[in-house]
Amino acid sequence: MRILVASHTYIVDLNCEKLRLMATLEPDVEVTIVVPRRWRPGGVQKNLVETRFRQEGSFQVVPVSNFSENKQGLLFFGADLISLLRKFRPDIIQVEQGSKALAYFELITLNRILRLNAKNVFFTWWNLPYELKFPISWLENYNLRHTHGLIVGNQDGAEILRQRGYQGAAKVMPQLGVDEALFSPQPQPELAAQVGVQPHEFVVGFVGRFVLEKGLLTLLKAVKKLGDRPWKLLLLGRGPLKETLMGEAAAMGIGDRVIWVESVPHDDVPRYINLMNCLVLPSETDTQFKTLTTAGWKEQFGHVLIEAMACQVPVVGSDSGEIPYVIEEAGLIFPEGNAAALSDCLAKLIDQPDLARELAQRGYDRAMTRYTNLALAKQQLEFYQQILGDHS
Repeated sequence: MRILVASHTYIVDLNCEKLRLMATLEPDVEVTIVVPRRWRPGGVQKNLVETRFRQEGSFQVVPVSNFSENKQGLLFFGADLISLLRKFRPDIIQVEQGSKALAYFELITLNRILRLNAKNVFFTWWNLPYELKFPISWLENYNLRHTHGLIVGNQDGAEILRQRGYQGAAKVMPQLGVDEALFSPQPQPELAAQVGVQPHEFVVGFVGRFVLEKGLLTLLKAVKKLGDRPWKLLLLGRGPLKETLMGEAAAMGIGDRVIWVESVPHDDVPRYINLMNCLVLPSETDTQFKTLTTAGWKEQFGHVLIEAMACQVPVVGSDSGEIPYVIEEAGLIFPEGNAAALSDCLAKLIDQPDLARELAQRGYDRAMTRYTNLALAKQQLEFYQQILGDHS
């Protein structure tokens, strides 16, 4: 089976691990990743990235010329893509840009013109209802009509595309897995001493952006309600809400219990997660900023949850978006925005160490079974085999 995946995500080699492993699962599997030759990621990383060809056995990453350097929806590849398709002749073409992406339209069209007879698949994270106007509505309809398989990062996204007319095969799974070699249980006594955590203190942790929709104000209210229990709050990340959070913590009289850690290199994140006695993802669905082009926000997956699970750290999450489906019975769920309910969850973990250990083990088992790169590689390959079988 020859698999071609097109996405700017795989400019970062770390993100390629799932597909790299897929190429090793069966002798006849070949995986080619198409990435833009030049890309400007945006956000904190604004420098232009020049990608290079990489090959490892039946796995390769091939840079292809592109017309947009930083806008996913406008990604469109150059003519050198045609020669690659003619040479590789994929059985599966997957574009990870969503249902209305130009790049997906391009690959579908070239698949037909070159008579490759490949099955078309796309990946999306989008999980909120939306409306489209012509010509984008036409573009999406064309793409959906020629789609043989959909991979979506969450349950809501799959349901929305069903409502928009897609009736084909669908698989719900995240785009990237967790690296169990990096995210694993590792005691951190030295780091605890460095940041001022005492052995008897229960560390409630958060990793992510400091923005309203992540529910951090609710988290502050929740830990305040823990009262005299021996806790510390470790907040790892950055964002525009930091000053507000610091002011709120001081006003609540808990400023001395909050540990602030600026964003750290990816390889250092597991050390801080392993310092936590539980990790909280208190995301809150946000519709107050709804405009003509965006319907707000709700949690699409929560990758940090599976990283904490892999570290055998108990997880607590709100019921926003995909969070309950990621955690299921391997952690605690509370209604989003409900500080009292979140505080009750945290109190249970502090007061019932046996429960905390049980949930930690459940989370670890779930991460190893479902969310490692190898586990996802197997799931994705099985889905491709299903598509090829259904359309043979």
